[in-house]
Amino acid sequence: MDFKQFLMVLRRRWRTIIAMLLLGLGVAAAISYFLMTPKYESTSKVVVSVNASSASEASSAAFFLQNRVATYADLAKSTELSERVIDVLDLDMTPKELSDKISTEVVQETSALTITVSDEDPREAQTIADVVTTEFQAFAEEIETIGSDGTSQISLTISDSPEYNGSAVSPDWILNLLAGGLIGLLLGVALAVSRELLDRTVRTADHISEVTEAPVLASIGFDSQIRAAPLLTDLGAFAARTEAFRLLRTNLQFIDLDQRARVLVVTSAVPGEGKTMTGTNLAVALAQTGRTVLIIDADLRRPRVASTLGVDPAVGLTTALVGKAQIEDAIQVHEPSGLHVLASGAKPPNPTEILQSRVTHDLIRRLRQSYDMIIIDAPPLLPVADASVLSTLADGSILVVRHGQTTRDQVTEAVNRLHQVGGKLYGVVVNMVAKRAIGSYYYYYYEETSPVRDGKSKNGKGKDKGSGSGSGTTRVRESRSRRSGGTRKAVPASSSRSAEEDVQQPPMS
Repeated sequence: MDFKQFLMVLRRRWRTIIAMLLLGLGVAAAISYFLMTPKYESTSKVVVSVNASSASEASSAAFFLQNRVATYADLAKSTELSERVIDVLDLDMTPKELSDKISTEVVQETSALTITVSDEDPREAQTIADVVTTEFQAFAEEIETIGSDGTSQISLTISDSPEYNGSAVSPDWILNLLAGGLIGLLLGVALAVSRELLDRTVRTADHISEVTEAPVLASIGFDSQIRAAPLLTDLGAFAARTEAFRLLRTNLQFIDLDQRARVLVVTSAVPGEGKTMTGTNLAVALAQTGRTVLIIDADLRRPRVASTLGVDPAVGLTTALVGKAQIEDAIQVHEPSGLHVLASGAKPPNPTEILQSRVTHDLIRRLRQSYDMIIIDAPPLLPVADASVLSTLADGSILVVRHGQTTRDQVTEAVNRLHQVGGKLYGVVVNMVAKRAIGSYYYYYYEETSPVRDGKSKNGKGKDKGSGSGSGTTRVRESRSRRSGGTRKAVPASSSRSAEEDVQQPPMS
Protein backbone atom coordinates (compact mmCIF):
# COMPACT_ATOMS: atom_id res chain seq x y z
CA MET A 1 0.00 0.00 0.00
CA ASP A 2 1.57 3.27 -1.14
CA PHE A 3 0.93 6.74 0.31
CA LYS A 4 -1.81 7.57 -2.18
CA GLN A 5 -3.67 4.36 -1.39
CA PHE A 6 -3.21 5.07 2.31
CA LEU A 7 -4.86 8.48 1.89
CA MET A 8 -7.70 6.85 -0.04
CA VAL A 9 -8.19 4.40 2.83
CA LEU A 10 -8.35 7.28 5.31
CA ARG A 11 -10.92 9.02 3.16
CA ARG A 12 -13.01 5.91 2.70
CA ARG A 13 -12.84 4.85 6.35
CA TRP A 14 -13.04 8.29 7.96
CA ARG A 15 -16.08 7.30 10.01
CA THR A 16 -14.10 4.52 11.69
CA ILE A 17 -11.24 6.91 12.48
CA ILE A 18 -13.54 9.58 13.90
CA ALA A 19 -15.41 6.98 15.96
CA MET A 20 -12.18 5.69 17.51
CA LEU A 21 -10.98 9.26 18.13
CA LEU A 22 -14.21 10.09 19.97
CA LEU A 23 -13.98 6.81 21.87
CA GLY A 24 -10.44 7.63 22.99
CA LEU A 25 -11.53 11.08 24.16
CA GLY A 26 -14.51 9.58 25.97
CA VAL A 27 -12.40 6.97 27.77
CA ALA A 28 -9.84 9.62 28.79
CA ALA A 29 -12.59 11.88 30.11
CA ALA A 30 -14.24 9.02 32.02
CA ILE A 31 -10.97 7.94 33.63
CA SER A 32 -10.15 11.53 34.58
CA TYR A 33 -13.56 12.16 36.10
CA PHE A 34 -14.48 8.87 37.74
CA LEU A 35 -11.20 7.10 38.52
CA MET A 36 -8.70 9.86 39.25
CA THR A 37 -9.04 11.72 42.56
CA PRO A 38 -8.27 15.47 42.35
CA LYS A 39 -4.99 16.44 44.03
CA TYR A 40 -3.95 19.86 45.39
CA GLU A 41 -0.48 21.18 46.17
CA SER A 42 1.10 23.69 48.50
CA THR A 43 4.75 24.73 48.02
CA SER A 44 7.35 26.49 50.18
CA LYS A 45 10.95 27.52 49.49
CA VAL A 46 13.91 27.26 51.87
CA VAL A 47 17.25 28.99 51.27
CA VAL A 48 20.39 27.41 52.80
CA SER A 49 23.29 29.73 53.70
CA VAL A 50 26.58 29.63 55.65
CA ASN A 51 28.56 32.36 57.43
CA ALA A 52 31.67 33.41 55.51
CA SER A 53 34.13 36.11 56.67
CA SER A 54 36.02 36.59 53.42
CA ALA A 55 35.54 36.26 49.66
CA SER A 56 37.61 33.10 49.47
CA GLU A 57 35.54 31.53 52.20
CA ALA A 58 32.34 32.61 50.47
CA SER A 59 33.44 30.93 47.23
CA SER A 60 34.22 27.71 49.06
CA ALA A 61 30.95 27.94 51.00
CA ALA A 62 28.93 28.34 47.80
CA PHE A 63 30.48 25.19 46.36
CA PHE A 64 29.86 23.39 49.65
CA LEU A 65 26.21 24.42 49.80
CA GLN A 66 25.43 23.31 46.23
CA ASN A 67 26.53 19.81 47.17
CA ARG A 68 24.96 19.99 50.61
CA VAL A 69 21.52 21.11 49.47
CA ALA A 70 21.03 17.82 47.58
CA THR A 71 21.40 16.03 50.91
CA TYR A 72 18.74 18.29 52.41
CA ALA A 73 16.36 17.34 49.59
CA ASP A 74 16.52 13.71 50.72
CA LEU A 75 16.30 14.80 54.35
CA ALA A 76 12.88 16.40 53.76
CA LYS A 77 11.49 12.97 52.86
CA SER A 78 13.14 11.13 55.73
CA THR A 79 11.25 8.95 58.17
CA GLU A 80 12.42 10.98 61.14
CA LEU A 81 10.98 14.21 59.74
CA SER A 82 7.72 12.49 58.81
CA GLU A 83 7.32 11.17 62.37
CA ARG A 84 7.81 14.65 63.78
CA VAL A 85 5.15 16.10 61.48
CA ILE A 86 2.72 13.29 62.35
CA ASP A 87 3.24 13.94 66.06
CA VAL A 88 2.66 17.68 65.68
CA LEU A 89 -0.48 17.36 63.55
CA ASP A 90 -1.68 14.06 65.02
CA LEU A 91 -2.15 12.65 61.49
CA ASP A 92 -3.75 9.28 60.93
CA MET A 93 -1.12 7.93 58.54
CA THR A 94 2.24 6.21 58.54
CA PRO A 95 5.58 7.98 57.94
CA LYS A 96 5.81 6.21 54.58
CA GLU A 97 2.40 7.52 53.49
CA LEU A 98 3.34 11.06 54.50
CA SER A 99 6.74 10.96 52.78
CA ASP A 100 4.97 9.88 49.57
CA LYS A 101 3.03 13.16 49.69
CA ILE A 102 6.20 15.22 49.99
CA SER A 103 8.36 16.13 47.00
CA THR A 104 11.46 18.30 46.92
CA GLU A 105 13.42 20.01 44.16
CA VAL A 106 16.71 21.85 44.23
CA VAL A 107 16.64 25.15 42.36
CA GLN A 108 19.37 24.80 39.72
CA GLU A 109 22.69 26.53 40.43
CA THR A 110 21.44 27.89 43.77
CA SER A 111 21.28 26.76 47.36
CA ALA A 112 17.48 27.05 47.43
CA LEU A 113 15.17 24.11 47.94
CA THR A 114 11.43 23.84 47.25
CA ILE A 115 9.19 21.56 49.33
CA THR A 116 5.81 20.55 47.88
CA VAL A 117 3.04 18.67 49.68
CA SER A 118 0.11 17.14 47.77
CA ASP A 119 -3.21 16.11 49.28
CA GLU A 120 -6.83 15.57 48.32
CA ASP A 121 -7.79 18.56 50.50
CA PRO A 122 -6.17 21.90 49.54
CA ARG A 123 -6.39 23.20 53.12
CA GLU A 124 -4.79 20.03 54.49
CA ALA A 125 -2.02 20.32 51.91
CA GLN A 126 -1.21 23.85 53.11
CA THR A 127 -1.21 22.83 56.79
CA ILE A 128 1.06 19.85 56.26
CA ALA A 129 3.41 21.89 54.06
CA ASP A 130 3.69 24.58 56.73
CA VAL A 131 4.60 22.09 59.48
CA VAL A 132 6.95 20.13 57.20
CA THR A 133 8.84 23.31 56.33
CA THR A 134 9.13 24.42 59.97
CA GLU A 135 10.20 21.00 61.22
CA PHE A 136 12.63 20.59 58.32
CA GLN A 137 14.29 23.89 59.19
CA ALA A 138 14.74 22.87 62.82
CA PHE A 139 15.80 19.31 61.99
CA ALA A 140 18.45 20.41 59.49
CA GLU A 141 19.95 22.96 61.91
CA GLU A 142 20.11 20.30 64.64
CA ILE A 143 22.09 18.03 62.35
CA GLU A 144 24.53 20.81 61.41
CA THR A 145 25.11 21.88 65.03
CA ILE A 146 28.70 21.00 66.07
CA GLY A 147 30.45 21.90 69.28
CA SER A 148 29.46 22.65 72.81
CA ASP A 149 28.26 26.17 72.09
CA GLY A 150 25.21 24.77 70.17
CA THR A 151 25.72 27.05 67.18
CA SER A 152 24.79 25.66 63.72
CA GLN A 153 27.27 26.22 60.90
CA ILE A 154 24.45 26.41 58.34
CA SER A 155 21.38 28.63 58.40
CA LEU A 156 18.04 27.73 56.75
CA THR A 157 15.69 30.57 55.90
CA ILE A 158 12.09 30.16 54.74
CA SER A 159 11.83 32.55 51.80
CA ASP A 160 8.34 31.48 50.60
CA SER A 161 5.77 30.17 53.04
CA PRO A 162 3.18 27.60 51.92
CA GLU A 163 0.04 29.15 50.43
CA TYR A 164 -3.47 27.89 49.89
CA ASN A 165 -4.03 26.71 46.28
CA GLY A 166 -7.61 25.76 45.41
CA SER A 167 -6.81 24.70 41.84
CA ALA A 168 -6.35 20.97 41.37
CA VAL A 169 -3.08 19.93 39.77
CA SER A 170 -4.27 16.41 39.07
CA PRO A 171 -5.84 15.04 36.95
CA ASP A 172 -4.45 17.09 34.05
CA TRP A 173 -7.49 17.15 31.76
CA ILE A 174 -5.70 18.64 28.78
CA LEU A 175 -2.88 16.12 28.89
CA ASN A 176 -5.25 13.20 29.47
CA LEU A 177 -7.54 14.22 26.59
CA LEU A 178 -4.59 14.72 24.26
CA ALA A 179 -3.24 11.30 25.18
CA GLY A 180 -6.64 9.65 24.82
CA GLY A 181 -7.32 11.38 21.51
CA LEU A 182 -3.91 10.41 20.13
CA ILE A 183 -4.32 6.78 21.18
CA GLY A 184 -7.84 6.72 19.71
CA LEU A 185 -6.61 8.29 16.47
CA LEU A 186 -3.81 5.75 16.09
CA LEU A 187 -6.19 2.89 16.85
CA GLY A 188 -8.68 4.31 14.33
CA VAL A 189 -6.07 4.48 11.58
CA ALA A 190 -4.87 0.97 12.41
CA LEU A 191 -8.44 -0.33 12.39
CA ALA A 192 -9.19 1.44 9.09
CA VAL A 193 -6.12 -0.03 7.41
CA SER A 194 -6.90 -3.48 8.83
CA ARG A 195 -10.49 -3.34 7.60
CA GLU A 196 -9.29 -2.24 4.18
CA LEU A 197 -6.80 -5.08 3.92
CA LEU A 198 -9.39 -7.61 5.07
CA ASP A 199 -12.22 -6.11 3.02
CA ARG A 200 -12.89 -8.26 -0.06
CA THR A 201 -15.84 -6.26 -1.38
CA VAL A 202 -15.75 -4.52 -4.75
CA ARG A 203 -15.08 -0.80 -4.33
CA THR A 204 -12.89 0.28 -7.25
CA ALA A 205 -12.35 -0.61 -10.90
CA ASP A 206 -9.02 -2.15 -9.88
CA HIS A 207 -10.91 -4.71 -7.81
CA ILE A 208 -12.84 -5.73 -10.93
CA SER A 209 -9.66 -6.01 -12.99
CA GLU A 210 -8.24 -8.39 -10.37
CA VAL A 211 -10.89 -11.02 -11.08
CA THR A 212 -11.82 -10.52 -14.74
CA GLU A 213 -10.56 -8.91 -17.92
CA ALA A 214 -14.05 -7.62 -18.72
CA PRO A 215 -14.28 -3.81 -18.55
CA VAL A 216 -16.39 -1.71 -16.21
CA LEU A 217 -19.14 -0.47 -18.50
CA ALA A 218 -20.67 2.01 -16.07
CA SER A 219 -21.01 2.97 -12.43
CA ILE A 220 -24.55 3.62 -11.23
CA GLY A 221 -24.73 5.96 -8.25
CA PHE A 222 -26.77 5.18 -5.16
CA ASP A 223 -30.13 6.93 -5.30
CA SER A 224 -32.23 7.10 -2.14
CA GLN A 225 -35.28 8.03 -4.25
CA ILE A 226 -35.18 4.90 -6.40
CA ARG A 227 -38.27 3.38 -4.79
CA ALA A 228 -40.31 6.48 -5.58
CA ALA A 229 -38.79 6.91 -9.07
CA PRO A 230 -37.38 3.54 -10.21
CA LEU A 231 -37.39 4.17 -13.99
CA LEU A 232 -35.58 6.64 -16.20
CA THR A 233 -38.97 7.88 -17.39
CA ASP A 234 -39.60 9.08 -13.84
CA LEU A 235 -36.44 11.23 -13.85
CA GLY A 236 -35.29 14.40 -15.54
CA ALA A 237 -33.17 14.33 -18.65
CA PHE A 238 -30.08 15.46 -16.73
CA ALA A 239 -30.47 13.33 -13.62
CA ALA A 240 -27.34 11.50 -12.49
CA ARG A 241 -28.92 8.06 -12.93
CA THR A 242 -30.13 8.98 -16.41
CA GLU A 243 -26.64 10.01 -17.49
CA ALA A 244 -25.16 6.82 -16.04
CA PHE A 245 -27.46 4.64 -18.16
CA ARG A 246 -26.74 6.76 -21.23
CA LEU A 247 -23.09 6.02 -20.65
CA LEU A 248 -23.86 2.31 -20.33
CA ARG A 249 -25.97 2.42 -23.50
CA THR A 250 -23.19 4.16 -25.41
CA ASN A 251 -20.46 1.81 -24.20
CA LEU A 252 -22.47 -1.18 -25.39
CA GLN A 253 -21.86 0.05 -28.96
CA PHE A 254 -18.13 -0.61 -28.60
CA ILE A 255 -18.29 -4.04 -26.94
CA ASP A 256 -17.94 -6.09 -30.10
CA LEU A 257 -17.44 -4.17 -33.32
CA ASP A 258 -17.21 -7.32 -35.45
CA GLN A 259 -20.50 -8.82 -34.30
CA ARG A 260 -23.22 -6.53 -33.02
CA ALA A 261 -24.79 -7.80 -29.83
CA ARG A 262 -28.56 -8.15 -30.07
CA VAL A 263 -29.37 -10.39 -27.11
CA LEU A 264 -27.92 -9.54 -23.69
CA VAL A 265 -28.35 -11.31 -20.38
CA VAL A 266 -28.26 -9.07 -17.31
CA THR A 267 -27.42 -11.02 -14.17
CA SER A 268 -25.55 -10.76 -10.88
CA ALA A 269 -23.56 -12.95 -8.55
CA VAL A 270 -26.03 -12.98 -5.65
CA PRO A 271 -29.48 -11.50 -4.96
CA GLY A 272 -29.90 -7.90 -3.85
CA GLU A 273 -27.44 -6.30 -6.26
CA GLY A 274 -30.00 -4.43 -8.38
CA LYS A 275 -29.74 -6.46 -11.59
CA THR A 276 -33.48 -6.19 -12.41
CA MET A 277 -33.50 -2.42 -12.01
CA THR A 278 -30.29 -2.15 -14.03
CA GLY A 279 -31.57 -4.36 -16.86
CA THR A 280 -34.95 -2.62 -16.96
CA ASN A 281 -33.50 0.89 -17.10
CA LEU A 282 -30.94 -0.19 -19.70
CA ALA A 283 -33.81 -1.45 -21.85
CA VAL A 284 -35.68 1.84 -21.34
CA ALA A 285 -32.55 3.82 -22.28
CA LEU A 286 -32.18 1.77 -25.48
CA ALA A 287 -35.87 2.17 -26.33
CA GLN A 288 -35.60 5.94 -25.93
CA THR A 289 -33.24 6.05 -28.95
CA GLY A 290 -35.99 4.78 -31.26
CA ARG A 291 -34.91 1.16 -31.37
CA THR A 292 -37.35 -1.70 -30.99
CA VAL A 293 -36.32 -3.21 -27.68
CA LEU A 294 -37.75 -6.18 -25.80
CA ILE A 295 -37.07 -7.03 -22.18
CA ILE A 296 -37.73 -10.61 -21.09
CA ASP A 297 -38.24 -11.47 -17.44
CA ALA A 298 -36.51 -14.85 -17.33
CA ASP A 299 -36.18 -14.82 -13.54
CA LEU A 300 -38.93 -17.39 -13.14
CA ARG A 301 -38.25 -17.79 -9.42
CA ARG A 302 -38.50 -14.16 -8.29
CA PRO A 303 -39.87 -12.12 -11.20
CA ARG A 304 -39.70 -8.33 -10.76
CA VAL A 305 -39.79 -6.77 -14.23
CA ALA A 306 -43.59 -6.70 -14.54
CA SER A 307 -44.11 -4.97 -11.20
CA THR A 308 -41.33 -2.50 -11.97
CA LEU A 309 -42.84 -1.51 -15.31
CA GLY A 310 -46.44 -1.78 -14.16
CA VAL A 311 -47.57 -4.46 -16.61
CA ASP A 312 -49.64 -7.60 -16.15
CA PRO A 313 -47.40 -10.36 -14.69
CA ALA A 314 -49.89 -13.18 -15.36
CA VAL A 315 -49.24 -13.34 -19.12
CA GLY A 316 -45.67 -13.80 -20.27
CA LEU A 317 -42.84 -16.17 -21.08
CA THR A 318 -44.20 -19.34 -19.51
CA THR A 319 -47.64 -18.63 -20.98
CA ALA A 320 -46.17 -18.60 -24.48
CA LEU A 321 -43.88 -21.57 -23.88
CA VAL A 322 -46.71 -23.88 -22.81
CA GLY A 323 -48.87 -22.75 -25.74
CA LYS A 324 -51.59 -20.94 -23.82
CA ALA A 325 -50.94 -17.78 -25.81
CA GLN A 326 -49.14 -16.68 -28.95
CA ILE A 327 -45.92 -14.79 -28.31
CA GLU A 328 -47.34 -11.72 -30.06
CA ASP A 329 -50.23 -11.67 -27.61
CA ALA A 330 -48.03 -12.22 -24.56
CA ILE A 331 -45.83 -9.20 -25.27
CA GLN A 332 -46.98 -5.94 -23.66
CA VAL A 333 -45.82 -2.34 -24.07
CA HIS A 334 -44.61 0.14 -21.49
CA GLU A 335 -46.28 3.28 -22.79
CA PRO A 336 -43.97 6.02 -21.43
CA SER A 337 -40.88 4.51 -23.11
CA GLY A 338 -42.27 2.32 -25.90
CA LEU A 339 -40.40 -0.64 -24.44
CA HIS A 340 -41.84 -4.07 -25.26
CA VAL A 341 -42.15 -6.34 -22.23
CA LEU A 342 -42.38 -10.10 -21.99
CA ALA A 343 -43.24 -10.80 -18.36
CA SER A 344 -42.41 -14.08 -16.64
CA GLY A 345 -45.94 -15.45 -16.53
CA ALA A 346 -46.94 -18.11 -14.04
CA LYS A 347 -44.18 -19.53 -11.83
CA PRO A 348 -43.23 -23.06 -12.97
CA PRO A 349 -42.03 -25.85 -10.67
CA ASN A 350 -38.94 -26.49 -12.84
CA PRO A 351 -37.49 -23.17 -14.07
CA THR A 352 -34.08 -24.52 -15.12
CA GLU A 353 -35.55 -27.31 -17.26
CA ILE A 354 -37.89 -24.86 -18.98
CA LEU A 355 -35.07 -22.47 -19.82
CA GLN A 356 -32.95 -25.37 -21.13
CA SER A 357 -35.71 -26.64 -23.40
CA ARG A 358 -35.56 -26.40 -27.18
CA VAL A 359 -38.82 -24.45 -27.14
CA THR A 360 -37.10 -21.64 -25.25
CA HIS A 361 -34.13 -21.71 -27.66
CA ASP A 362 -36.46 -21.49 -30.66
CA LEU A 363 -38.40 -18.63 -29.06
CA ILE A 364 -35.29 -16.55 -28.43
CA ARG A 365 -34.09 -17.24 -31.98
CA ARG A 366 -37.43 -16.10 -33.34
CA LEU A 367 -37.54 -12.92 -31.23
CA ARG A 368 -33.99 -12.06 -32.27
CA GLN A 369 -35.25 -11.50 -35.82
CA SER A 370 -38.00 -9.12 -34.66
CA TYR A 371 -36.16 -6.73 -32.37
CA ASP A 372 -33.10 -4.53 -32.53
CA MET A 373 -32.13 -5.45 -28.97
CA ILE A 374 -33.33 -8.00 -26.43
CA ILE A 375 -32.51 -7.68 -22.73
CA ILE A 376 -32.99 -10.82 -20.62
CA ASP A 377 -33.32 -10.37 -16.87
CA ALA A 378 -31.81 -13.55 -15.44
CA PRO A 379 -31.55 -14.89 -11.86
CA PRO A 380 -28.27 -14.56 -9.94
CA LEU A 381 -25.48 -16.88 -11.06
CA LEU A 382 -24.37 -18.39 -7.76
CA PRO A 383 -27.64 -19.64 -6.19
CA VAL A 384 -29.10 -21.31 -9.32
CA ALA A 385 -28.01 -22.44 -12.80
CA ASP A 386 -30.68 -20.48 -14.73
CA ALA A 387 -28.41 -17.57 -15.66
CA SER A 388 -25.71 -19.92 -16.93
CA VAL A 389 -28.27 -21.60 -19.18
CA LEU A 390 -29.55 -18.28 -20.51
CA SER A 391 -26.03 -17.05 -21.24
CA THR A 392 -25.70 -19.79 -23.87
CA LEU A 393 -28.72 -18.35 -25.70
CA ALA A 394 -27.45 -14.76 -25.71
CA ASP A 395 -24.63 -12.97 -27.48
CA GLY A 396 -23.14 -12.02 -24.12
CA SER A 397 -23.82 -11.16 -20.50
CA ILE A 398 -23.56 -8.11 -18.27
CA LEU A 399 -22.69 -8.76 -14.63
CA VAL A 400 -24.11 -6.35 -12.04
CA VAL A 401 -22.16 -6.02 -8.79
CA ARG A 402 -23.09 -3.93 -5.80
CA HIS A 403 -20.50 -1.44 -4.62
CA GLY A 404 -19.22 -2.21 -1.13
CA GLN A 405 -21.25 -5.41 -0.73
CA THR A 406 -20.43 -7.91 -3.49
CA THR A 407 -17.14 -9.62 -2.69
CA ARG A 408 -14.37 -10.27 -5.17
CA ASP A 409 -14.66 -13.98 -4.43
CA GLN A 410 -18.34 -13.89 -5.45
CA VAL A 411 -17.48 -12.05 -8.68
CA THR A 412 -14.73 -14.58 -9.42
CA GLU A 413 -17.10 -17.50 -8.94
CA ALA A 414 -19.81 -15.83 -11.06
CA VAL A 415 -17.35 -15.22 -13.91
CA ASN A 416 -16.21 -18.83 -13.70
CA ARG A 417 -19.82 -20.04 -13.97
CA LEU A 418 -20.19 -18.13 -17.23
CA HIS A 419 -16.91 -19.39 -18.65
CA GLN A 420 -17.73 -22.99 -17.76
CA VAL A 421 -20.73 -22.99 -20.11
CA GLY A 422 -18.99 -20.99 -22.82
CA GLY A 423 -20.82 -17.76 -22.01
CA LYS A 424 -19.28 -14.42 -22.91
CA LEU A 425 -18.98 -11.66 -20.34
CA TYR A 426 -19.21 -8.28 -22.06
CA GLY A 427 -18.62 -6.17 -18.98
CA VAL A 428 -19.44 -5.27 -15.42
CA VAL A 429 -21.82 -2.61 -14.08
CA VAL A 430 -20.99 -1.38 -10.58
CA ASN A 431 -24.28 -0.52 -8.92
CA MET A 432 -25.23 1.62 -5.90
CA VAL A 433 -21.92 3.50 -5.84
CA ALA A 434 -21.72 5.98 -2.95
CA LYS A 435 -21.42 9.60 -4.06
CA ARG A 436 -18.31 10.05 -1.91
CA ALA A 437 -16.60 7.00 -3.38
CA ILE A 438 -13.44 7.53 -5.39
CA GLY A 439 -14.24 8.23 -9.02
CA SER A 440 -17.85 9.24 -8.50
CA TYR A 441 -17.43 12.97 -9.01
CA TYR A 442 -19.31 12.47 -12.27
CA TYR A 443 -22.58 12.40 -10.37
CA TYR A 444 -22.04 15.70 -8.59
CA TYR A 445 -21.73 17.54 -11.89
CA TYR A 446 -25.07 16.41 -13.23
CA GLU A 447 -26.88 16.80 -9.94
CA GLU A 448 -25.75 20.42 -9.67
CA THR A 449 -26.68 21.28 -13.28
CA SER A 450 -29.89 19.30 -13.61
CA PRO A 451 -32.70 21.53 -14.88
CA VAL A 452 -35.34 19.27 -13.31
CA ARG A 453 -35.96 19.63 -9.59
CA ASP A 454 -38.86 17.88 -7.86
CA GLY A 455 -40.68 17.36 -11.14
CA LYS A 456 -40.37 21.00 -12.27
CA SER A 457 -38.12 22.54 -14.85
CA LYS A 458 -36.47 25.93 -14.63
CA ASN A 459 -39.27 27.60 -16.50
CA GLY A 460 -41.70 26.41 -13.82
CA LYS A 461 -43.49 23.83 -15.92
CA GLY A 462 -43.91 20.26 -14.74
CA LYS A 463 -43.04 17.15 -16.66
CA ASP A 464 -45.21 16.10 -19.54
CA LYS A 465 -47.94 13.87 -18.22
CA GLY A 466 -47.71 11.56 -21.18
CA SER A 467 -44.03 10.85 -20.96
CA GLY A 468 -43.07 9.78 -17.54
CA SER A 469 -45.11 9.40 -14.47
CA GLY A 470 -44.71 6.57 -11.99
CA SER A 471 -44.14 3.15 -13.39
CA GLY A 472 -46.34 3.85 -16.38
CA THR A 473 -49.59 1.93 -16.58
CA THR A 474 -49.54 -0.11 -19.75
CA ARG A 475 -52.50 -0.05 -22.04
CA VAL A 476 -52.91 -3.29 -23.93
CA ARG A 477 -55.38 -3.60 -26.75
CA GLU A 478 -57.49 -6.68 -26.96
CA SER A 479 -56.61 -8.88 -29.90
CA ARG A 480 -58.93 -8.65 -32.86
CA SER A 481 -57.86 -12.01 -34.12
CA ARG A 482 -60.38 -14.78 -34.47
CA ARG A 483 -58.63 -16.74 -31.66
CA SER A 484 -60.56 -16.92 -28.39
CA GLY A 485 -59.27 -17.03 -24.82
CA GLY A 486 -58.66 -13.36 -24.01
CA THR A 487 -55.01 -13.11 -25.15
CA ARG A 488 -53.32 -9.74 -25.52
CA LYS A 489 -51.64 -8.01 -28.38
CA ALA A 490 -48.86 -5.48 -28.03
CA VAL A 491 -49.31 -1.92 -29.20
CA PRO A 492 -46.52 -1.04 -31.67
CA ALA A 493 -43.89 1.22 -30.19
CA SER A 494 -43.52 4.73 -31.45
CA SER A 495 -40.49 5.25 -33.63
CA SER A 496 -40.51 9.03 -33.54
CA ARG A 497 -37.57 9.22 -31.13
CA SER A 498 -34.23 10.15 -32.53
CA ALA A 499 -31.78 7.31 -32.95
CA GLU A 500 -28.83 9.58 -32.41
CA GLU A 501 -26.93 8.97 -29.13
CA ASP A 502 -24.65 11.32 -27.29
CA VAL A 503 -21.17 9.81 -27.24
CA GLN A 504 -19.91 9.58 -23.68
CA GLN A 505 -16.43 9.12 -22.32
CA PRO A 506 -15.38 5.51 -21.60
CA PRO A 507 -15.90 4.32 -18.03
CA MET A 508 -13.31 4.50 -15.31
CA SER A 509 -10.76 1.75 -15.59
